[in-house]
Amino acid sequence: MPLHLTKVAVGCSSLDVLQDRIKARAEGGTATIHTRYRPTRAKELLGGSLYWIIAHRLVARQAILGFEETEGGRCLIRVEARLIPVRARPKRAHQGWRYLKGEDAPEDFDAGGADLAAMPKAMADELSALSLI
Repeated sequence: MPLHLTKVAVGCSSLDVLQDRIKARAEGGTATIHTRYRPTRAKELLGGSLYWIIAHRLVARQAILGFEETEGGRCLIRVEARLIPVRARPKRAHQGWRYLKGEDAPEDFDAGGADLAAMPKAMADELSALSLI
């Protein structure tokens, strides 16, 4: 099983806000996440995902495509621009990123996003807050 990362979506109050932020940064189907240090287990993370934490819950993921070093010695995590909703799971907030074992990762939301988008936003927010979706 691949290794994954978790990261807090700082300043994002909802999945919609995170989606808008990713769209603004996306180019050619990929997006970049800036971080101070390159993960020491970067090779194990290829094929894994970056799981986003919003309001103390893992709510979505993006596939990790690779890592790049910047001139200033920082690291860029290249991820797919597509944000995949997952079955919400409680997760404490933390600084930076943390590793997540494959067997501990939440499942993708079965509805594939189409049924979730058709659901009234207030209902989806309430079900998500209860970790039911």
